[in-house]
This record gives sequence, C-alpha cells and structure tokens, in this order.
Amino acid sequence: MRIRQLALATTASALLAVTAGCGGSSSTAAGSGDEVSTVTVTVEGVGPVSTDANLAKKVPADLRGRGTVTVATNAPYEPFIDFKQEGRTDAFKGLDYDLFLAASARLGIKATFTQQPFDGLVPGLQAGKYDAIAGGITDKKERQQVATFVDYSASGTGFLVKTGNPLGVKTVADLCGRKVAVQKASNQAKNLAAYSKDSCAGKAIEVKEYPENPQAVQALIAGNVEVVAATKVNLVDTAASLAGKADLVDDPSAPNGWLASPNGFGFLKSKKDVAEAYRLAVQSLIDDGTYAKILTQWKQTPIAVKQATIDQAID
Repeated sequence: MRIRQLALATTASALLAVTAGCGGSSSTAAGSGDEVSTVTVTVEGVGPVSTDANLAKKVPADLRGRGTVTVATNAPYEPFIDFKQEGRTDAFKGLDYDLFLAASARLGIKATFTQQPFDGLVPGLQAGKYDAIAGGITDKKERQQVATFVDYSASGTGFLVKTGNPLGVKTVADLCGRKVAVQKASNQAKNLAAYSKDSCAGKAIEVKEYPENPQAVQALIAGNVEVVAATKVNLVDTAASLAGKADLVDDPSAPNGWLASPNGFGFLKSKKDVAEAYRLAVQSLIDDGTYAKILTQWKQTPIAVKQATIDQAID
C-alpha cells in the first residue's frame, strides 16, 4: 500500500456532493433532542445494517438533525475505495465505502461520498467543506493537527516466502542474514535498513530494491532473493495469485504486519464527539460480526482489529 500524503495547507477544493448508492432507506425524518432516524443500508455480500437507537443518541444533536454526513475521498485506491463504474466519478465501492455507510446507518445517518483531489482532502476538511475523509488514509501524528481519526484497521509489513517457508521465516528477526526484496524508496527499504543496523549484529539483511513490487515478487520466484517485504494488505492478493509458488508468513506476534500503522476515518479535530460516535458505531459492527463480513468481502481479514480506537498513530 502506498503511503497517502495529505497536505495540511488550506486550499479551495470544490465540493461535489454525491448521494451514496448502497440500497439505503430511512423510515423517519431526522429530528433533534432524543429523536432519531432509522436508516438501513444493504451492503453487497453482507446484508442489511440498521440503526441502533442508543448509539444514534450519541450523535451531536445538530448532526442528528441534519441526518447526513458528507465524506470526501480520492478514488481509485483499492481495496479501500474505487469507482463503481468506469467513466463515472459519482458512484463508489470499496472497503471504506461499505464500512463508513454501515457505521453511519448504525448511527441513524446517511452518508454521501464525493471525489476530491487527494492533496485537498485535509485542507477541505479543515475548511469545513465536508464532515469526514476516508479511503485508506493512514492515521499519522502530523495529520492529527487537523483531524481526529477513528482507527478501524491496521496494516504493516508482511513477508512473502517460497511455498512451504523452507527457511522458517516467522518474524522480522528471521530476516537477518537473508536477501530481502523491497520496492525502491519504500518504507520497507528504510525500515529494514534501520532494523538490520540496529538488530542484526554481524548478519546484515541484504536489502535488494526493485522498481515495483511485481519485480520484487518475480525475484523471489526466480530464486534471486529469499523473502519479499511489502505492505501486508498488498501481499494478501499476491499470495493468493501465487498458490503453490509463494506463501504469506503468518506472524502471531504481529497479526497486522510488522510496524503496523492504523488506517482511519478522519473527522475535524474540533468534532471529537462525532468521531467518538463513529468509534462506537464501528465497534458495534466489530462486535456483531458485520465488520468481519465486510473485510472478508474485500479479502482484507489480515488488517482486522478487535477494537476501534481514536488517534493511535505510531509515528
């Protein structure tokens, strides 16, 4: 997964509001006070998700009265966000799309997504052009200057090895003295070089850089390297496509990958009450199994977390 860099300076991004098309319906008009709407969305491959009245009352009254949140994203960035149809930029699909709509429905809110330039997401949030940002965005401390993140998954570095794992690679410590392929200028290249220097004591990791991940994988298959290190979320599909040739290492001590960073939905820093409501909604989806079904639908169970959290950036 490439790291998505977001600018912090304010820019004038135009907002194109798009109605989310996920089979949603609402049985009542949103009100204020203790009144809540009942919203239901049907997530493809998962089923209907409806409002929890108790959770809906956690939503600030002004937002509950409005009944809709606007979400800025930047597609395509699979599997988190993509366009539903080629040639259209007003209809979306993806893990973040499904999960955000489900969490919103749980809170009695409808969500609309809009395509924006990636470097305009945080400035637009800061300027109040929309309520939230989503789409595989890494929760980073720098970004927390503007946004509060509801962390719903985590993804770090995974290790791809020859089928059967003949070298017995289990953790990053097993890479000392090995030839490891990475994408040039990636986080893996930087982090493994640092780890080798600090922790490999005379058995340095031989980090071999390739222009793109596919070349690194081909080097493994050809026997030119012993391990591929890349973002685990990307290696899930790679390993599936190379059945009988390569396996993804399962490290119980780091189920989300080495140095896993959280991915989050971003809300304006001053709207921590909204972020907390969404954290509770995501947690309810985790607890009732809906979250697991959504991740399974997008083949991303390795990035699952057991607890939805707030602002847990590791950098």
